[in-house]
Amino acid sequence: MSDPLSNAAQRDSSAYRLPAADLPFLLGDSMRGVRFLLEFAKAEEALRAWNIRSTIVVFGSARVAEDGPPDHARWYAQARRFAELASREGGALDGEDSPRENVIATGGGPGTMAAANRGAFDAGAPSIGFNISLPLEQEPNAWSTPELTFRFHYFAMRKMHLAMRANALVVFPGGFGTMDELFEILTLRQTGKMRAVPVILVDKPFWTDLIRFEALVSQGLVTKDDLDLIQFATDGEDAWRQLSASPGIIRPG
Repeated sequence: MSDPLSNAAQRDSSAYRLPAADLPFLLGDSMRGVRFLLEFAKAEEALRAWNIRSTIVVFGSARVAEDGPPDHARWYAQARRFAELASREGGALDGEDSPRENVIATGGGPGTMAAANRGAFDAGAPSIGFNISLPLEQEPNAWSTPELTFRFHYFAMRKMHLAMRANALVVFPGGFGTMDELFEILTLRQTGKMRAVPVILVDKPFWTDLIRFEALVSQGLVTKDDLDLIQFATDGEDAWRQLSASPGIIRPG
């Protein structure tokens, strides 16, 4: 009797691999929707495990530094101070018997993002870093909680996670990325696609010099009421004073 034919070629075929173990298949065009879902589910599972119910999102430039030019150093210090106050007083230190509230969430990178994660670290509280894969790879800063330091391929899913638990958005001076994130949230608020949350811009002279918001009203491009979506703060401590007085930020008792 002759030996049976070997089935090695069949067992080695990519078609025979379990789909979940077939990396080229998972990274193919047809699986883009699945990868999008995975980016949602992985972060969602970790945030639930840490009992995080709400966040305060901090945006700002990746290019500021603690030892940078005077304005940059001031913005860095203010972001750090804001995050420390919000973490100490806002409910981020809970989590044993009640959900964590107002946990600091950033884009996870350097500059203002690092300052805010560092402020939460100063308070002994967890904080979130929603990093993004970029052509010039973004490194996570050293202050976000390691188990809450995520990396996304899709900007859209990263933005969704930044927005979906947010109790507030606090924006320090920044460039194109900060502008994109700010106007994304303002648009969601304007169109009613996001619940009413405070949007606070820190350092009013910077923002009013950069953007003539009133010109949008005078040209009929937004309404005067739309500008009520924006609040201004002089510094990080002022931003927290305003937020802590806002309904729904600090839980009663």
